[in-house]
Amino acid sequence: MFIVNVEGAIFRKDKWLIIERSKKEEHAGGLLSLVGGKVDQEGNSSDILERTVKREIYEEVDVMVKDQLTYVHSTSFVADSGENVIDIVFLCEYESGNAMPKSPDEVEAVSWMTARQVYEHPNAPDYLKESIKRAENMKGTNISL
Repeated sequence: MFIVNVEGAIFRKDKWLIIERSKKEEHAGGLLSLVGGKVDQEGNSSDILERTVKREIYEEVDVMVKDQLTYVHSTSFVADSGENVIDIVFLCEYESGNAMPKSPDEVEAVSWMTARQVYEHPNAPDYLKESIKRAENMKGTNISL
């Protein structure tokens, strides 16, 4: 069985909303990341991935994103805890809110960064760079600015 995790590549103009994960986090503590979290079991449910990513973004950084979400890519990995995880990234356009660490046990800091700043940051893991690269390539074609 897998844990299903969703993340939002949230953009506003030419910047991406990037968090520094809390050092208390079991997986990837202290590293830069997109905003996201685990999908809860809901039984029979519609749009569970989309609703989860929107909820996690609001709960963690107090931001609302526009309704249209675009699938970017998916990966699988083994978490530091040994659990198998499927991770799905969605391209999200910022709508409102003042981005801040609303959940300090999960989010240490919040920044709006250009793709280049993410690529050059020493605490940006390769999988984050890949997600930003893919989202950056899709941004102009799938969502009106």
